[in-house]
Amino acid sequence: MRSITLVASCLAALSSFVTAELNLSQPLRSKQVLSSAFKPPQVFKNANLVRTTNLDKAFPRETINVVIENIDTKPQSEYYLPFETSLISKVGGLEASDKKNPNLGAFKVEVVGFEEASSTEFYLIHLPKPLAPKEQQTLSITYSILSTLSPVPATIAQSEKQYVQYTFSAYTPSAYTTDKQKTKVKFPNGDIPDYTTLPADVNAENKADPQKQGSTFTYGPYEKIPAGAEQEVSVRYEFTKPLTHASLLERDIEVSHWGGNLAVEERYWLQNLGAKLKNHFSRVEWQKSSYMSPPTSALKALNLPLNPGALNPYFTDDIGNVSTSRFRPGKREALLELKPRYPVFGGWKYSFRVGWDANLSSYLRKVAGGDSYVLKVPFLEGPRQPEGIEYARVNLRVILPEGATNVKYSTVVPVIDSDTTLHRTFMDTIGRTTLSLTAINIVDDFRDRDLIVTYDYPWTAGFRKPVVITLGMFAIFATVWVVGSLDTSIGKKKTA
Repeated sequence: MRSITLVASCLAALSSFVTAELNLSQPLRSKQVLSSAFKPPQVFKNANLVRTTNLDKAFPRETINVVIENIDTKPQSEYYLPFETSLISKVGGLEASDKKNPNLGAFKVEVVGFEEASSTEFYLIHLPKPLAPKEQQTLSITYSILSTLSPVPATIAQSEKQYVQYTFSAYTPSAYTTDKQKTKVKFPNGDIPDYTTLPADVNAENKADPQKQGSTFTYGPYEKIPAGAEQEVSVRYEFTKPLTHASLLERDIEVSHWGGNLAVEERYWLQNLGAKLKNHFSRVEWQKSSYMSPPTSALKALNLPLNPGALNPYFTDDIGNVSTSRFRPGKREALLELKPRYPVFGGWKYSFRVGWDANLSSYLRKVAGGDSYVLKVPFLEGPRQPEGIEYARVNLRVILPEGATNVKYSTVVPVIDSDTTLHRTFMDTIGRTTLSLTAINIVDDFRDRDLIVTYDYPWTAGFRKPVVITLGMFAIFATVWVVGSLDTSIGKKKTA
């Protein structure tokens, strides 16, 4: 019994060996709440605005280049960008910068809401330097809009072309008066059967609106557009590709100092938002068409590029291991080719998980003269598809070694929530320090964005695991010895 008491006291002492001082980093994007009577002050005007809408992927990508001018008598540094309330929840990855001076980096951007329900909400762009009266600056604003393409018709045959419709405003929504503007719409091809035309008298050059040049349409130019003005237009074009939408991506990155390993696991909940099948799925027709590889709106393969040195990849779904995958290691880039268990047509869903290992030394560096470490990993990896993939929500966890403290992070990806907790696994005492980050409305264009995590990990914390294993083995042997020393035999009854 003394052995069991000794083991218990050792475990209690070990659990208090290191006290984790966790640091909760602030989110990079907050939501400012204003009174319902708020209106952006008219301190700017848009001297010239050009918006480019790119429709070559499964989600529209907007680029607004606007020359803003301070028309107030005081320096101003806050520029408001309006969105409809139903649309702002679909806007993702909005970034603003100085087009003529990109070295300034991305400007601070935050969402502005109202106390009561409102038809309009705003993104607030903070200029790094207040703009003096009558001074101009050229802003470059980029963002994507998720889940806005509607298949028309909503149902198609298995081998039929898919057409999608996009509705937007020919006048770029603005909180300020615009002297001159136009909108360019770039389509993936020239098959555009339907589009809205506007009267020539609204065009500043009195020309047909839109002007067509190959697969690019131009609405405008328009002059003297008041703040808040909109002109709804729609375009319908051929897009025979899957509209791949991930409602949730859970991504775990586990750091092991002892094993020198970085383990990554990603769990996907995918859905194809394309046109649904008019009739039942025909496996025979699918096999016949697979030899010719015609364009299809079904998701039939995913290509996942990995960094060189990736090892031991796996691909499983709700049923089990999926054997229709191929891993191609390379010196510059490794490629994991995934084929779902079935083609994912419009309205169909598919959930799976994929994981791999990597050499930790390629991602982790120790700061000289201390116990601090710097971890640099991609915030988002995932498949790279020609038509793109949109992610409604991304939950990222970085699981650090047990005993890591003073955790901080830095990334240019718009994070809406962050937390530092403990994650308990096998043979842990107090648990592993875990940084959890949440982002919404992310597209695969963010694949090249890094996440930098810094933390302190004293050399004494590295002995926690072997000490726990040693004490665990000692406890097992002690228990076996105690149990073996017990007399469990049944003695003979004494006779009178």
